Amino acid sequence: MSKEKGILLLLWVITAGLLFKFIPKNKIRHAIVAFFYKQFVTWFSGLFIAELGLIKYPVRFFKRANKTSFSFEFFYFPALCAIFNVHFPEHKNKCIKFLYYLFHTGFIVMFEVLVEKYSNLIKYVKWKWYWSFLTVWISYYSSRVFYRWFF
Repeated sequence: MSKEKGILLLLWVITAGLLFKFIPKNKIRHAIVAFFYKQFVTWFSGLFIAELGLIKYPVRFFKRANKTSFSFEFFYFPALCAIFNVHFPEHKNKCIKFLYYLFHTGFIVMFEVLVEKYSNLIKYVKWKWYWSFLTVWISYYSSRVFYRWFF
């Protein structure tokens, strides 16, 4: 098994562990709604970006199916979004909410930049980290709007 495949498998285990740790039993329904919404958004936007050749995923599962990363678009990002929505500081001031968005978005983008730099899982072709930051922020915001509307 390659280093990259090992990283992908490790991330699956870590992400599943984060879901078990940070999603309370009484909020599973809420997490599922946020997870599926983010999955819908990231699957299509990620597929669009990968098919345009802006980002490449040289090592991925389901290599022949399409050019996007199943793991990132279908599991990691949606799982983090579920945690984001379940623990959102709804009754805090705007500054705290802004910092919450900034922390979650910054964590994802920082991780993506490190993965892009030190592995062969992601390669920016015509893409920059700030595009990732903007698209992740927008997808988190839209997931929050959908989540609030749904519940």
